[in-house]
Amino acid sequence: MTTQLISLITGANKGIGFEVARQLATLGHSIIIGARDEASGRQAAEKLRSNGHRAVHALIDVTDRVTADAAAKQIDIQFGRLDVLINNAGISIDARTVPSKLGLDILRRTFETNAFGAVTMIQSMLPLLLRSEGARIVNVSSGLGSLTQNCDPEYEFAAVKLLAYNSSKTALNAFTIQFSHELRNTNIKVNSADPGFTATDLNGHRGTRTVEQAAKVIVHLATLPASGPSGGFFDENGPIAW
Repeated sequence: MTTQLISLITGANKGIGFEVARQLATLGHSIIIGARDEASGRQAAEKLRSNGHRAVHALIDVTDRVTADAAAKQIDIQFGRLDVLINNAGISIDARTVPSKLGLDILRRTFETNAFGAVTMIQSMLPLLLRSEGARIVNVSSGLGSLTQNCDPEYEFAAVKLLAYNSSKTALNAFTIQFSHELRNTNIKVNSADPGFTATDLNGHRGTRTVEQAAKVIVHLATLPASGPSGGFFDENGPIAW
C-alpha cells in the first residue's frame, strides 16, 4: 500500500480516535475526521492541518444513516475512494448497573453506537472501499468483548461486567467475522482491535494506558500488508481469544 492513502476515523475529534488520525497522518495518509459535533470535528482537522497534514472534517453521527451516506458522497467528491475505515466511535453508559437492573434504553443506545453504528459505516462506505487497491476496516473493540476473557476469573478485568458495553463489543466482534467472510475474495481486510484500558472521556480518564499506546494496534491493523490477516481480534501483542 502506498502513501497518500485516504483514511476515515469516526469519533476522531478527541481521544484515541484523534491520536489514530494523527499517527496515520504522520505516515502520509489524508485524514477524514468523522465527528458528530461539527465544531470539534473542524477544530481537530484544523489542528492536523496546522502541523502540515492533509485533513478534512465529515459530519457523521454513526446512529444516523443519513449522515453516513452524506459523508460517503462528500468523500466521493473530494477523494474518489476510501482506503481505511476505522470504526472508533463508541459510548459506555452502563454506570456499573447490574444486568437485571439495566434499562433497555441504555442497552439499545449502546448497541446503536458501538455495534450497529459500525455496520452503518461499513455499508455506507463499502462502494468507496472497493475502489481501493487494498482497503482496511478496523473495528475498535475491547477486551471486555471477549467471551473467553469474560469467563476467566483470572482475567484482569473479570469483575467488570457491563451488560451494554461488553455485549455491544462482543457483537461488534461478530460483525467483524461476518464482514470479513463476505469480503474474503476482495482486497479488503476487516479486523477488530483492542486498544486496552485507556485514559479517555469514555471512562472518566481512569484508564491506565495513554492514547499513544492505544492507537498502536489500530494503526497497525489499518496499515496491514496484503499478506496480513483478516477476520481476527488483536491487541498490540497479537491475537485475542473471541
